[in-house]
Amino acid sequence: MLPPDLAARIFNVSNLKGEFRLRSGTISNEYFDKYLFESDPQLLKEIALALQPLIPPGIEALAGLELGGVPIATMLSQVTGLPALFVRKQAKEYGTCKLAEGGDITGKHLLIVEDVVTSGGQVVLSTQELRNLGAQVTHAVCVIDRESGGTEKLAAEGLELRALFKMSELKQA
Repeated sequence: MLPPDLAARIFNVSNLKGEFRLRSGTISNEYFDKYLFESDPQLLKEIALALQPLIPPGIEALAGLELGGVPIATMLSQVTGLPALFVRKQAKEYGTCKLAEGGDITGKHLLIVEDVVTSGGQVVLSTQELRNLGAQVTHAVCVIDRESGGTEKLAAEGLELRALFKMSELKQA
């Protein structure tokens, strides 16, 4: 069961007022800084506990996507006992040269873990690469779905997105 004020606390911690240049280059008087809820240990733990019921049966490891999915996957690993893997945007070019750090993924049923899903582009790319390396990936979880087409894009790739909150729910809280 979700703490009744969790959505409001996530929004209040992360929603900033001021003048911000967005990735698109436009200027906004509002910015949602997801790293602020990820760096708060108590809030992060409550988020992980709330995400736990969204994990489908049969998952063998949590695949946290660089960068925002890593703290979520780490804390979710703590509360579930499932191993955490850390998935890079690109395989590193030195040392082990791995895309996913933390264990073998071949044949494993992985759950993609992300903080915020907007268009879903990075989730799709990472899923394709993990599948090419032999992992089974059918589901993803995120803390926030920005409701910008990500759910539909992931569904087209055979990936079900389970979001703790939609951005509209955070704003309403």
